[in-house]
Amino acid sequence: MRIVFVLMSILSMLIITVISSFWPEKGWALLLIVTPLVAIGCYDILQTKHSLRRNFPLVGRARWFMEFVRPFVRQYFIESDIDGAPVNRMYRSVIYQRAKCNLDTNPYGTKIDTYRPGYEWFAHSMAAFHLKDEDSDPRVLIGGPACKKPYSASVLNISAMSFGALSNNAIRALNKGAKIGGFAHNTGEGSASSFHLENNGDLIWQIGTGYFGCRTETGLFSEIDYKKTVAHENIKMIEIKLSQGAKPGHGGILPAAKNSPTIAKIRGVKPHTTVVSPPAHSAFSTPIEMMMFIQKLRDLSKGKPVGFKLCVGKPSEFIALCKAMLETGIKPDFITVDGAEGGTGAAPLEFSNSVGMPLLDGLRFVCDVLTGFDLKKDIKVIAAGKVFSGFHIARLLSIGADLCYSARGMMMALGCVQSLICNTNECPTGVATQKANLIKGLVVADKSQRVANFHRETVKAFMQIIAAAGLAEATQINRTHVSRRVDQSCIKRYDELFIYLTPGCLLHETYPEYLERDIKEASAESFSSTHCIACHDKGLSTINSQNI
Repeated sequence: MRIVFVLMSILSMLIITVISSFWPEKGWALLLIVTPLVAIGCYDILQTKHSLRRNFPLVGRARWFMEFVRPFVRQYFIESDIDGAPVNRMYRSVIYQRAKCNLDTNPYGTKIDTYRPGYEWFAHSMAAFHLKDEDSDPRVLIGGPACKKPYSASVLNISAMSFGALSNNAIRALNKGAKIGGFAHNTGEGSASSFHLENNGDLIWQIGTGYFGCRTETGLFSEIDYKKTVAHENIKMIEIKLSQGAKPGHGGILPAAKNSPTIAKIRGVKPHTTVVSPPAHSAFSTPIEMMMFIQKLRDLSKGKPVGFKLCVGKPSEFIALCKAMLETGIKPDFITVDGAEGGTGAAPLEFSNSVGMPLLDGLRFVCDVLTGFDLKKDIKVIAAGKVFSGFHIARLLSIGADLCYSARGMMMALGCVQSLICNTNECPTGVATQKANLIKGLVVADKSQRVANFHRETVKAFMQIIAAAGLAEATQINRTHVSRRVDQSCIKRYDELFIYLTPGCLLHETYPEYLERDIKEASAESFSSTHCIACHDKGLSTINSQNI
């Protein structure tokens, strides 16, 4: 192919020379077109990094062009309404429609194969009733016995997304939408920025392992800075981030190139330096110490609700937290359960695909363990992971959640088109970028209203499902209301798939078989198993205690 290219180049130049002798203007025009192509082809032959371009100069570049356009061609011309990933077109469309207050009804029936294994549905009732407008905004009071400033939260809220991951206009629009709609906006671990605060929407301040916004120069937790930030009246709750679903157990890195003076000031770090968020917290190293830290944050905030977020990994570690709650008498006000299907701007493929427990399994486990230790009555559970519709909310509440977060749904309400280049700083809609020329395209006044619209219409759809089931309140949902097709001949309700535990049943011996090993391995003194039954059975040494 290289020889062919050389011969074609020589032939082209000869032809241009002949044409130039008869028609000089046309010859020069052809020369301007052909010369760069020949130069690019020669470069391809001489370079040593890409074998395809070296063997097939100029023509081989078509591969990179096709790779570039492939996601867009697939999304807009090939995908069906239900096959796209990570969010299919059916849900993208309903988010856009509700955000714009366009017609969001579905013509000609469902496009889903209702006989495929895994299909789920909500059980309606012959005693269904008409939903009243005043019933379209269910609230959940978050705050246990030790909380002095409980927060009345919406059933649907904005999930954690930091400034830096999102643009300043995206943060402004999300928070203004939360203010309009009366729901909460999670700051993400990048701290509460001025962009989060300027529109006075309710905030949930997330504190990660980097302690941004409450950090010493060496990266440790700073009580002084925490007190300054948490005193802001818009901050309603505090969430300690242990792990997130998209990359559980993985620390983050803020490159020096992205660490602008603005971001550095917000996060409490030095600008133009690389900042590492470790995978583990330094403020505590055992479950008991973590409970003490929760109490410290609650006291320093003068009684605001404090909770934590995790993607479930080792079941024994969460059980260890419950044992620590019982031993210390300190309980979080809420627990956020993130699923392995959770979103992120950037994560290693292995972590996104193969680390962490999926949301339905993790949520079931957390709710059951809390019930078994008789803790659920004092702790609200928030579910996060692919929440786009009223049914998604209803399904999560049926398992045991009290309220939900949505991140990608809110991003699409802002105008995100799922271009899948969040990690390149080239987001075409100005949502996930720090480039000023792209950010300008996102108009806060317009997009904030769309966020509020999406929230309102989705919660309304959720409450219509509740009314169709003959239920007066969202709190009446339980596992009997959702069914799943297991295979062609087997249908089971959630209460059959996820069998309820009796409140307090884990406080004494004779544990359920599927939890017995993890309960016996768990200790309030350590996150790691101090006595691994499986290791003992195989004659292996026990696991040393490690920081979370």
